[in-house]
Amino acid sequence: MNKNSPADGLPGERRKRQRFVARRWGNVCFWVVIDGARLPVNDLSLEGFSVPFGAPLIEPRQVSFELSLDGIPERIFGVADTMNFTVGTDGGLLGCRFVSFEGDGAIRLHDWLTVHVIATATVRISEREAAEIVSGPSLI
Repeated sequence: MNKNSPADGLPGERRKRQRFVARRWGNVCFWVVIDGARLPVNDLSLEGFSVPFGAPLIEPRQVSFELSLDGIPERIFGVADTMNFTVGTDGGLLGCRFVSFEGDGAIRLHDWLTVHVIATATVRISEREAAEIVSGPSLI
């Protein structure tokens, strides 16, 4: 049985976990604060996130972040590495990979993503199934 995800064979692909669009019912629901700027999260996984960004950074760097989910008062704090920049029509997307979390941030992120998968699924899905999707390999 092949335990590799389909993305493992793609050139330049670093994703090991499934990414999730950070929207519910068409609205942004995850936000990140980097360098004092609150940015809408484009997509999110246990490994990292991407955000709209006006221009590529001159060089990669570590950034402190504060991640939030609409309707939840708690925040997740940590450090991420900037990884790549994809040019788009309105600037582009900056991809970041998590380096570390404060406290129980990694556990809280897993819980948030599990709830997000349940809330956005087009078919009925159990909490166990959603948690497995969040923790499992990239499906693309």
